[in-house]
Amino acid sequence: MLVERSLHPGWLSNAYLLADEEGGSAVYVDTGAPLEPLLAAAERWGVEPTYVLRTHADPDHIEHEDELGLEVVTGPLEVGGLYVAALPTPGHKDDHVAFVVNGEICFSGDILFKDAVGGGPDVSVIRRSVMDVLMQLPHETRVLPGHTDETTIGREWEENPFVRVWRGVDPEGDEPCRVGGHDATLVVWSPDYDGKGKALVRFADGREAIVGGSQVKRS
Repeated sequence: MLVERSLHPGWLSNAYLLADEEGGSAVYVDTGAPLEPLLAAAERWGVEPTYVLRTHADPDHIEHEDELGLEVVTGPLEVGGLYVAALPTPGHKDDHVAFVVNGEICFSGDILFKDAVGGGPDVSVIRRSVMDVLMQLPHETRVLPGHTDETTIGREWEENPFVRVWRGVDPEGDEPCRVGGHDATLVVWSPDYDGKGKALVRFADGREAIVGGSQVKRS
């Protein structure tokens, strides 16, 4: 398969062009980054994309959808030599899906990143999407996330701080912190694609949330 990526300079969101081969079948995956590099790749490969695969409907992932005039797909798809499975992976957004193509590449959207996971208020749902769905994929599976760097399932299994805590390999953190004016405990801290970090916090009443590091005031 052939993959071209475009990165939005502000949002750091990715858009992709995927083709089975030169002169073959092709699709876009999300459209929240400049289209010019993808259009150039399509011309270079001699392909005409026929669909847009949408991981979720946040503006930084659908900005240019209407410009392409193609059918938007959020479920399984077969086109040419591309066999696309759509895995429901809610938590960051209710409509979120991850696409696994030919059992080799996972477009994980905003549920799994290199060293981090997607944010949201329902940690149990995010954890199920990451651990019970994506971490069950073969470790050699390439992961092309919705923001910044590519990774693999195996790397995230071994190195992602959230995954390591959820596996029981690393202990939960116990550092006091404040989030939104409320006392909390910092359970997991990880790097994130924006350089500000990502945190799993637990409030005094037992509620948990995964939030951007800029929301966490550490002691």
